[in-house]
Amino acid sequence: MSKTLKVALIGYRFMGKAHSNAWRQAPRFFDLKADVELHTICGRNPEAVEAARSELGWSHASTDWKAVINSPEIDIVDVCTPNDSHAEISIEAAKAGKHVLCEKPLGMDPAQCQEMLDAAQKASVVHMVCHNYRRIPAIAQAKKMIEDGTLGDLYHYRARYAQDWIVDPEFPLVWRLQKGVSGSGAHGDINAHIIDLGRYLMGEFEEVSSFMNTFIKQRPLEDSAGKGSGLGGASTGERQMGEVTVDDAVTTIGRFANGAMANLEATRFALGRKNHITLEINGSKGSLYFDFEDMNRLKYFNNEDPDDRKGFRDIIVTEGGAHPYAGSWWPPGHILGYEHTFVNTFADFVNAVMDGTPGQPTFEDGLRNQRVLEAIEQSSESRNWVKI
Repeated sequence: MSKTLKVALIGYRFMGKAHSNAWRQAPRFFDLKADVELHTICGRNPEAVEAARSELGWSHASTDWKAVINSPEIDIVDVCTPNDSHAEISIEAAKAGKHVLCEKPLGMDPAQCQEMLDAAQKASVVHMVCHNYRRIPAIAQAKKMIEDGTLGDLYHYRARYAQDWIVDPEFPLVWRLQKGVSGSGAHGDINAHIIDLGRYLMGEFEEVSSFMNTFIKQRPLEDSAGKGSGLGGASTGERQMGEVTVDDAVTTIGRFANGAMANLEATRFALGRKNHITLEINGSKGSLYFDFEDMNRLKYFNNEDPDDRKGFRDIIVTEGGAHPYAGSWWPPGHILGYEHTFVNTFADFVNAVMDGTPGQPTFEDGLRNQRVLEAIEQSSESRNWVKI
């Protein structure tokens, strides 16, 4: 490869680890149009970011993101910070002429997302929102089947994203439970994914009707170790509590522009569900069903099968020349996992940068997604249908 793209990663925790692994692995498994160098990782805590640099394979560590994005050494800025800083970092990176990959949700509201899109377009840089679930091979296969008319006219999109990591009332008031930092709770965190998948597979939403709920209204503040705290009450044994200002769960019904119906649920209060994503799409000719806990399998019902053979069949999406992305990985039947969705995404982003083409989903997709997120919140507040 004649060209090497030097990457700066802003943020280093859970998503930082996933992104670091993807940057390392993409050139090893895909025939990329450029090589990738893990140049600089950036975070606020000097000791922690240095430890992340060593652990995750970056050459340099920094606590000054502005210096990093303005460095002439850097070609790509990857934003993995809490949601309230996505816009500032991405806009400044675009102004500095860097290509930008940003975690979802893109911004805190549509106005922020519009500013991010405007900055990226003005700078003529490649921009992408990291909706990694689009690159699950089964989802990409579903997209292909829908586009070639296999399902016929589309009637229903049903999606559920369920987790259980905050069910315990003693779980502390982390940033994801504070609206000023996160923007929303389960809504922007996980509902954003199944909204994006709905847009990807079905087309644009037209209107929504929603209900959002917060089950636990107060939680212990975090202490310096990031666990349940006794801040302000150490001498008396009393805990200091803080208000949860985001949703714990959201349910939405809606309609797509093509007339299909939508039914979505996102919750972080489903005991036993760790990262449970299910999708079902029904059309006039057939149906598709996907379960992320069995992510190498796509279930397909073909209504044109003879009556004595009707039923859901399994499509195992690991056939290398037949299924999206599978050919870059292992022999048929050797399954893929969560990490591969990021590698597939980053491989596409690198090639988009080299081709100067849009990195799907773009910041415009992030803006459109945010408009749906906002409409759902407005519907829950007003108890009315809201048009997108």
